[in-house]
Amino acid sequence: MKNIQDILKSAPKAKQRSFKKGSIIQSAGDLKTVPIYVKKGLLKSYLIDNNGKEHIYMFAPENWIIGDLEAIQYQQPAQLFIECIEDSEVIAFEKDCLFNTQLDNEQLAENAQTLYRRIGRLQRRVLMLMGATAADRYQYFLETYPELPNRVPQKMIASYLGIMPQTLSTIRKKLASPK
Repeated sequence: MKNIQDILKSAPKAKQRSFKKGSIIQSAGDLKTVPIYVKKGLLKSYLIDNNGKEHIYMFAPENWIIGDLEAIQYQQPAQLFIECIEDSEVIAFEKDCLFNTQLDNEQLAENAQTLYRRIGRLQRRVLMLMGATAADRYQYFLETYPELPNRVPQKMIASYLGIMPQTLSTIRKKLASPK
């Protein structure tokens, strides 16, 4: 059975690239957008509001796929920036690559399950932003990205959670203190 890396290697238009920390791979307004598989490193996608404030939409550590789905699917200008938080190696590929007809039904089903799992996580996150406490949102962040608290600055985590860094600091102190 092929894994995601095998599939991407066999994709004729897939391009492997390396980026330094701080590199912006995609900017809001870009017309040519593609899904990006993170082979090594860490990326974030975000938007900047009218007041110049950054709002993190998603983190993508190793083996995750990141992109502006609406822009990719409907050939619209990107709404999201994608930036490297660490030096990264990525594979940019065409959207149809994961659903290539050369894949057997088991491979297509596995790709679909991975996609649905990620979409489900994003849906849950949106619902939590609408009604969960900041502490519950942080707990969900830890479940979704267990390796990231030591790789991502606290202010980025706070942006992702929709809270102030001071609030996150308070939540982390409460979780660290013995009960």
